Amino acid sequence: MDARLTALQNRLGYRFTQPELLTRAVTHRSFGADHNERLEFLGDVVLSLAISDLLFERFAGSDEGDLTRVRAHLVREDTLHKVAVLIGLPEVLRLSEGEARGGGAQRPSILADALEAVIGATYRDGGFEAAQALVQRLFGEVIATTDLDSWSKDAKTELQEWLQARRLPVPAYRIVNTRGQAHAQTFEVECAVPALGLTETGEGRSRRAAEQEAARGMLVALKANDKPGSALRS
Repeated sequence: MDARLTALQNRLGYRFTQPELLTRAVTHRSFGADHNERLEFLGDVVLSLAISDLLFERFAGSDEGDLTRVRAHLVREDTLHKVAVLIGLPEVLRLSEGEARGGGAQRPSILADALEAVIGATYRDGGFEAAQALVQRLFGEVIATTDLDSWSKDAKTELQEWLQARRLPVPAYRIVNTRGQAHAQTFEVECAVPALGLTETGEGRSRRAAEQEAARGMLVALKANDKPGSALRS
């Protein structure tokens, strides 16, 4: 195995019996056909379950809504990107020459996906206990040192709750435009609340980031119009 992947295993605190799984986990689709997207799919589910279990223990007296809110922050792209950088994933990613030249090793979406793939690979190699132990090592400290009040709601969650509290349908999101090369795209997403005839757009380096930006814009518009004498009040 590549010395860099051996060093990564040391940082993960887990030794693979099937090292090819780890190699695949750090392989972007631009590099070749044996890439990490299937492992990412699996890792996303394993991560969610492992985080849910940790939160269930940490916040024993909290309700489902609070636990869901904290989990959403822990598994979002920004958090996964930071963890991926801390364990040195940018140094071991396998990318095509073009993707590498374009800064792919630093792209939050690529790193977040690779981290999920590593978790999925750990699950395939050692089972859920091994994957859960890895998630504990990666996220345990932040979970142990936080409290529920420190986690503000993300814009999409806050928007959905705002609408549901007024018995309005949840918003709809769709991509309206993409710009740039495949390795450095900017997404433009529309957030629509058809019941109120309102739309807002947001931009981001990933679809998820653009959706959050569009949701923030919608919240600003809704809260401004929710004041006494506004159209929503009439």
